[in-house]
Amino acid sequence: MADITDIKSILYTEKSLGLQEAGVIVVQTVPKMTKNGLKEVFKEFFGIKPLKINSLRVNGKVKRFKGIPGKRCDTKKFYVTLPEDAKIESLAV
Repeated sequence: MADITDIKSILYTEKSLGLQEAGVIVVQTVPKMTKNGLKEVFKEFFGIKPLKINSLRVNGKVKRFKGIPGKRCDTKKFYVTLPEDAKIESLAV
């Protein structure tokens, strides 16, 4: 079962802020999260039933940390379309 702690962050980039005006929120989560799990989280914690959810898997970049090769964590991005009348006040910018 999905939990609110599986959501890493809400993305606030130039593109995501433009999408927020259209009622779409961009959420970054752990890779194991599913669309149904995210839908449950939104229903349970925010009281909103999303209209549509699109997912995107983001592989971590290979980088060097103090000269030692390493890899950033893999994540998953979800584009959550909310109903027109729905607002999440804690996410307002």
